[in-house]
Amino acid sequence: MFENPPDSVIREILTQNRTIAVVGCSPREYRDSNRIALLLMKKGNHVIPVNPGHGEILGIPCYPDLRSIPISVEMVDVFRRSEFLPDVAAQAIEIGAKILWTQLGVYDEEAAQKALDGGLIVIMDRCPAIEYRRLGI
Repeated sequence: MFENPPDSVIREILTQNRTIAVVGCSPREYRDSNRIALLLMKKGNHVIPVNPGHGEILGIPCYPDLRSIPISVEMVDVFRRSEFLPDVAAQAIEIGAKILWTQLGVYDEEAAQKALDGGLIVIMDRCPAIEYRRLGI
């Protein structure tokens, strides 16, 4: 059974500035994906929205999938339903991401194992906003 990494790893991930693709980022300000993308930006990260229906979100170019992003991505933060996670994990491996993070309620054991086998750190069913507060960072 999948277990998230220890708090020390989560703390390290959240305290270093990273390039983060937010898969399923919404242009709607009231959606969690939009609010978390803004939070990640305020914490100093370079955020790249991923949503096939939009050309720009938060004033930033938006891409239809991970493969379309023209720069290196270190972390993939997923706001899609769990059934889409295997494809997102495969794309994260393909683009050379280092971290696959899935939001609350997004969980798939096979996708997690695929990402782990591909060398990624995997955090599932967690929210960065909650983890920032919980860890006091």
